Order: sequence, then structure tokens, then C-alpha cells
Amino acid sequence: MADVLRHFGPAFRDQHGASLSAARRRAMLAIENCRTAALGGHVEQCGECGHRRVSFNSCRNRNCPKCQGLARAQWLRDRQAELLDVPYFHVVFTVPAQIEVIAFQNQTVVYDILFRAASETLRTIAADPKHLGAEIGFLGVLHTWGQNLLHHPHIHFLVPGGGLAPDGQSWIACQPGFFLPVRVLSRMFRGLFLHYLEKAFASGALNFFSAHRHLHEPAAFRRYLAPSWKAEWVIYAKRPFAGPAQVLDYVGRYTHRVAISNNRLVSMDSGKVRFRWKDYRNGNGQKTMALEASEFIRRFLIHVLPDGFHRIRYFGFLGNCHRKQKLARCRELLGMTPAGSKADPPADYRDRLKALTGQSLRECPHCHTGTMLVIDCITRPKICQPVPDTS
Repeated sequence: MADVLRHFGPAFRDQHGASLSAARRRAMLAIENCRTAALGGHVEQCGECGHRRVSFNSCRNRNCPKCQGLARAQWLRDRQAELLDVPYFHVVFTVPAQIEVIAFQNQTVVYDILFRAASETLRTIAADPKHLGAEIGFLGVLHTWGQNLLHHPHIHFLVPGGGLAPDGQSWIACQPGFFLPVRVLSRMFRGLFLHYLEKAFASGALNFFSAHRHLHEPAAFRRYLAPSWKAEWVIYAKRPFAGPAQVLDYVGRYTHRVAISNNRLVSMDSGKVRFRWKDYRNGNGQKTMALEASEFIRRFLIHVLPDGFHRIRYFGFLGNCHRKQKLARCRELLGMTPAGSKADPPADYRDRLKALTGQSLRECPHCHTGTMLVIDCITRPKICQPVPDTS
């Protein structure tokens, strides 16, 4: 991805710079400079064989395909102590195409509504005695893309199969292999989402541009939403996982993923970028798509989230306020051993990576016995600021 942006990014910025948000511009520059001399670094040498290597610094931007490994490993380690010895379900909430258009032009507002409506739906239906009658706890991860990189906002929820009784004195398990009725979830989600969307419109929180500028008119907005009130909104409730280890392995694929990984990129030549994608509508067949470089970059940047937006959120007894106490109660009711206290992670990123993944950055890649020692630092080049014209 960095090669694509280095090669085609300057022309893209020249053409579309006026419409680029600050977050998207920063993401482009960060990925272009990631692990290059522009960010500085250091020189290492093996104490045994003398092998040398140059290591440039990472950009650490959350949209960079190269910079999510350590963050993902740390996140998985933090979540490991929170897993309960129960089946887990994977539930996906998505929205119709008409809503995707509004979300595209109002990302922060509509993505927040998506989280609010979906989580409220899960908690309300689960708390209903006709279904589960318990307080559940779960996490959600927002994705905004499909395999072809087009805009497709949806949330992946990971939900344990059961919850705390209202009095907190027992654990209520869901039926084997069944969490909550999808049709009931779908109807409530649709109602809540459209209710919150209409409130946002009434408060003036929504903006519309280009071909959808007319939606500023209340009558036009109501007409536009009318089909969504009648449509069946899609919710996927997948089969439960086999156990906690499988849960962690699976959810790790979703939490720190960016719109496209480097291993899906095939080539860039003749002004086009080619990448592999899975066609879910045609038997999950693997295909290759070729896009003009500017269109490929445009699609990638669609999925750069606004500054400060949290794409991973926690609800119910996993909410930040009472997570520790309620998780301890869940473990007690399930007959699990109390979670041990977590040690502070090592300060050095190399030690953290070793502790989390077993991968050593200190071992010499040449002789595999010596230790790589820093012998020199590469400072970041100074950027000369233009002198203001005071004439």
C-alpha cells in the first residue's frame, strides 16, 4: 500500500487535495513515510557475527497495513482475561443501501447511531424474559468496507451465549446453538436506527452534498427514508464458536484490520492497481479487480475514520464502568478461577512483541545466536519551514 501511495499519491493530492480531510491527508503521508528514512530509525549490529541491519521507524497510524501487528497482539492479550467459559456468537448488523449514502456524507453521526441502535437492540431483546432475560456483555467492531473496497458500513459483535440474571445471583445461559431471534433483532434495529436518524436530522446534525443536497428538505428526507421503513434489514447471527481459543483467533482477524491488507495487492502498472477480492454474491469466488490508481486510492481513503472515532466499543457488563466487578461475578457464577492480575507490559516495544507473540526482534536474523545491538541512530530529517513574506 505504501508503494501505491508513494507512486500515485502526489498526483492524487494535486487533483483532490481541496476535498481531502485532515485525517485522510495524514493517513496518506504516514503510510508513504512508514519505515523509511523520513521517520528516522537506528542501525543495529549483531554482537556475535557482526551482521548489520537498518531499522526505520513505523508511522503507527491506525490505517497503515504494516502497523497493526503489535496493537492487535496487545489487544488480544488484554481481552484474553475477559473470556468466559461459554459459547460465543458472532452477530453482524448492517444497513440498507439508502442509509449507506447518508452515512457516507455524515460518518461520525451515522456510525455513532449504528453503534447505539445495534447495541441497544441486543441489550433490550436479551433482557426480555420472553427471550433470554439477562444482562449481556459484548464488544463491537465497526467495518466500513466490502471486499471491493466500496462503502459498506457494518458492525461485528462478539457476544457470550448468556448473561447475568437481573438480581445478579445466577448466570442465565442461552439455548444450545441459538442466541436471539434474528427477525426480532432486525425489526427493533430498524426502528431504533431510523428513529435516531430522524432525530439527528431534526437537530440539524446531518449534512448533504452534491446529488443528495435536496435531502435538506424535510419532505424529501422523509420520502427518501420511506423504503427503508418497509425493507427487511439484514442481520447475520453465525454459529457459536467451539471455545474461547477459537474466539480469540477469530476476533483478532476483525479488530485491527484496515480496508485492504498488503497481501491482497497484486500489481500496479499502466496507471492501474490490481488486487484480489472475494465475491460473496457469486459463491465466494476469488477474483482480481483492476482499478485506476486514483479510484483505488479514493476507495481506500473512504475508510479512514474521523479523528477520535472509536471503532471498537464495549457494552453491557463489558462496559468500562463496571467491567472488572461484573466480569468477576460472571466468572464466580460459572465456576471459573479468578482472573490473575495483569503485569505491566514492558516499556520497550521489542520486549512487548517478544512477550506477546514470541517473535524476537533482538535475535540476529543471520546467525540466530547473537543479539542485535543499536550502534547508531538515524535522525528524522528537518523540514524547512517556508519564510513568510513580510513585505
